[in-house]
Amino acid sequence: MAEPLKKQLPSDLTSRIEALRDALLTGLVERDVPVRLALLAALAGEHLLLIGPPGTAKSLVARRLHLAFHPATYFERLLTRFTVPEELFGPLSIKGLEEDRYERLTEAYLPKASVAFLDEIFKANSAILNALLTLLNEREFDNGKRRESTPLISVVGASNELPEGEELDALFDRFLLRCHVGPVSKAGFPSLLELRGDVVAEFSRQLRLSDEDLAEVRQAATAVAVPGDVVALLADLRDWCTAEGIQVSDRRWRKIVKLLQTAALTNGRDRVSIWDCWLLQHCLWSEPEQRAKVHDWYEARAGASAAMDPSRLTRIVVSWEARLKQDQDSRSQARDAEGNLLFKDTDGKPTVNKGGRAQARRGGEPLYLAPHDAYAKDPGSYGTGYNNSKITDRTNAGAGFTRGELNAYWIHDPSRNFRQFDRWANRDAYLTNQANWHMEDVDLPPFMEPTRQKAAHVDACLKELTTLGQQVETYKTQLLAHIASLDADIRAHLWVTDDFAEPAARSLEGTRREVDTLLGRLEKLRQGFELLPREEAAR
Repeated sequence: MAEPLKKQLPSDLTSRIEALRDALLTGLVERDVPVRLALLAALAGEHLLLIGPPGTAKSLVARRLHLAFHPATYFERLLTRFTVPEELFGPLSIKGLEEDRYERLTEAYLPKASVAFLDEIFKANSAILNALLTLLNEREFDNGKRRESTPLISVVGASNELPEGEELDALFDRFLLRCHVGPVSKAGFPSLLELRGDVVAEFSRQLRLSDEDLAEVRQAATAVAVPGDVVALLADLRDWCTAEGIQVSDRRWRKIVKLLQTAALTNGRDRVSIWDCWLLQHCLWSEPEQRAKVHDWYEARAGASAAMDPSRLTRIVVSWEARLKQDQDSRSQARDAEGNLLFKDTDGKPTVNKGGRAQARRGGEPLYLAPHDAYAKDPGSYGTGYNNSKITDRTNAGAGFTRGELNAYWIHDPSRNFRQFDRWANRDAYLTNQANWHMEDVDLPPFMEPTRQKAAHVDACLKELTTLGQQVETYKTQLLAHIASLDADIRAHLWVTDDFAEPAARSLEGTRREVDTLLGRLEKLRQGFELLPREEAAR
């Protein structure tokens, strides 16, 4: 919800600004954005650049802006490659030349204008460029030996194309607000055809803003706070612009803050809102297609710009989940009730013995004893003298037998005479009987169990998770209030167009779902840490 100003602008001034905006929009089709931007630029002491083809009402925006101020003079000029300084800044004074003074007669020219429209501004040549830059930035004009202050409120520049050449980069940067103006859309075309004659914006002299009014707005804007969530958003946006190759100067970022302060002030607030940042899309692009990219970034980020935004919260939760998994996966050697280390015997059971007996292996294969009635050759070929081939050393001189080696021996089977080991009916039973395994002494592995965590560690983790959960709940409460007031905030906003309400609502709802998911993950984390085994308290 909008917060009241600690030191409000006079109510009549606030209402006049809103009435001026509405009056300036009278009879225009799909020129809502450039008109709003033009008036805001003037209030903030900035300039507006309109890029687009001829016949798209660019000059009309400037002429209407001039009507918002009194007293105010207006200057308009189309620049070409051959434009000379005299056309912009006035002719040289003949009398001054006679007196060895190089001065211009600036009356009715740009140095005396309050509002100016410079068409095809990027055709400005080097002869006028430096003077134009000083006038736009410092509101001063070097007239001979004197540097004169000018009454300039704002310049609306226009061009059919973007500037080419490094010498124009500084001029391009002087226009904080930039807007691409295209032909009326298919949906708006019938309304355009319904217009009859020249539609004139009419409003009383009392409605117009004076120099004192402007000074009051600009002075009050400096006291408008820029909260942490907006600073966080601007910092993230700066990083994103760098990654996208969108160059934005430090001076430009400072001017953006001043613009946001003015937007908040004129909407009756003493701090910048996240919705004021809708204007950023018109401040950062160097090429028109970049505006949509900035808008999409902002739309996805709107409502999630606090220092505890979901993306940052997600990283925090992921780190906590990794910490919990590390604690859950941690294993330590178990001890018995007397504190003796436990080892895992061949049956997998705990024992205090460090060593034991296990089936020997060779090359990874288990080893066995030879059967009692095993013969090296088919006893049938020896008649009654088969005992000469009987295996007498079941251990194979302590080396044991692999299964493959046993397959070559013959076994006496009372029911079937003699069979080779691999065809012996009792083969599987023989191999699984541990009495027939060739055993060896081994060191038993430690008997491991989940590590018992120190109580202080678990309690500290639970405390931090509880605090984090409370912060997220507070953030969710603020987010829900933000959602509830969204429609009213945007539709009452002087500078944000109504069509942003729907995508902003979608973005906030997505953020709410994300926060709910994070709260669920935090609860699982809390439960996970509570279930960790703890060390027993010292007796």
